[in-house]
Amino acid sequence: MFKNVFGSGFLVRTAHVILTWVVTLILFLYDTDLRKQEETGQLIQPVVFVFLVLVSVLLYFAVSLMDPGFILSDNSNLQFTLGVTEEQQDMIPPSTKSLRQRRCGHCLLQQPMRSKHCQACQHCVRRYDHHCPWIENCVGERNHRWFVLYLAVQLLVLLWGMHIAWTGWSHAHSWQLWLRTNGVLLAVTVLLALLSLIVLLLLGSHFYLISLNITTWEFMSRHRISYLKHCGADENPFDRGTLQNLWSFFCLWGTVVWEQVYFREESDQV
Repeated sequence: MFKNVFGSGFLVRTAHVILTWVVTLILFLYDTDLRKQEETGQLIQPVVFVFLVLVSVLLYFAVSLMDPGFILSDNSNLQFTLGVTEEQQDMIPPSTKSLRQRRCGHCLLQQPMRSKHCQACQHCVRRYDHHCPWIENCVGERNHRWFVLYLAVQLLVLLWGMHIAWTGWSHAHSWQLWLRTNGVLLAVTVLLALLSLIVLLLLGSHFYLISLNITTWEFMSRHRISYLKHCGADENPFDRGTLQNLWSFFCLWGTVVWEQVYFREESDQV
């Protein structure tokens, strides 16, 4: 279920963890509200903040090392074949959406619908969303919801950390003295602000795509994807409405046979 922690991406993961705890340590060492509360024995907020930082690191390792839905053999795909009986096929009218099972040109395994081969991971991934260099792993069927949860916790930590850094700024009589006194906290604030903006945009885009039941790969490359390029610009065969899409993504576990969803959409038009 999990990959080797010392595999490819070890340096990226190490740098992420070191940067996280260095920034956290700086927020405690300088004269911020966090340090003042710690010195006066008001430990609730410092403990909660450190706990959230720890949770964000654990979620980072979870999504980074988790199997995103790798397709490792044709045998594992037997249960994910078209899933359409001859009787159901007779009910479906001929359409430009008619498909045949694809076989990956790289790993030579059959690809269930919505899967894609990742050149970085050298595997096909079910319900492929994208390959994230930040976590050095693909985001797919098995870890996508955990990736979104990680982004949400990370955003909370970043915004809170930026506020804490802001409270540590002190006044000075000259610009040079102010910069010398607050230079480190200023750098931390700018770093946290940039990361907050990036994570906010990522989280917002993922929530938007999830609400439509479409992946990043499908959204960016639908004109090249066999089962979508014949659809209209506003047509999505996997969309079941915003609430149903969100409920299915966050609350329903298990693999979905997307071929059945796709062809049921076709049969509904009869």
